[in-house]
Amino acid sequence: MKIDVLSLFPEMFEGVFSSSILKKAKEKNAVSYNVVNFREHSSNKHQTVDDYPYGGGAGMVLTPQPVFDAVEHVTASTTSKPRVILMCPQGETFTQKKAEELADEEHLIFICGHYEGYDERIREHLVTDEISIGDYVLTGGELGAMVVIDSVVRLLPGVLGNEDSPVLDSFSSGLLEHPHYTRPREYKGMKVPDVLVSGNHKLIDEWRDKESLRRTFERRPDLLESAPLSKKQLQWLREWEEEAKE
Repeated sequence: MKIDVLSLFPEMFEGVFSSSILKKAKEKNAVSYNVVNFREHSSNKHQTVDDYPYGGGAGMVLTPQPVFDAVEHVTASTTSKPRVILMCPQGETFTQKKAEELADEEHLIFICGHYEGYDERIREHLVTDEISIGDYVLTGGELGAMVVIDSVVRLLPGVLGNEDSPVLDSFSSGLLEHPHYTRPREYKGMKVPDVLVSGNHKLIDEWRDKESLRRTFERRPDLLESAPLSKKQLQWLREWEEEAKE
């Protein structure tokens, strides 16, 4: 996968792309990163990238020319059709399902804005996706882009040591992930559930399935509306709902 990031503050990505899983993914040639300061593509002699909004109002708006030219620059040598992603609080809320969708692409371009907003022509004629990481406003799109890139890159084949890890993550199955335990078996009187040290993998899988459902029921019941549930899972839910009524 090729990832291009258009930002006025490219130095923000230096530590992120050279650490942890994102670094390992690059070393394994699963992904390449390229951060472009789109100010360098401004045709203005002062390299300005923003201007006052037509009709008046507070703040400054990013002009289309530098952004369009920067995208043209990073796509000049590619034959694949990239997904051009605008990081924006008005975009669709980012989810694990969206991460899985983007992980199938060959080329992603992230546009990170600042100031009051973008010239609407950028939205209408350049981008393919608008993404928000939550219902709040950040100073710029850089932090949001980092979140999306991290969640996408870890899904690329061969990036994680255990290929089952992304499959078992919270939200991948529609449910929250089950609890985890490790050594010691007992710590300050707190014990690991007996089933996990029983060696019976069928019972362990059932316990994990049930605890995943229980955690979702208790913490994120909204997820159950769209989660594909088995007959056994539906039975567990009915039992817990009856217990809650008592």
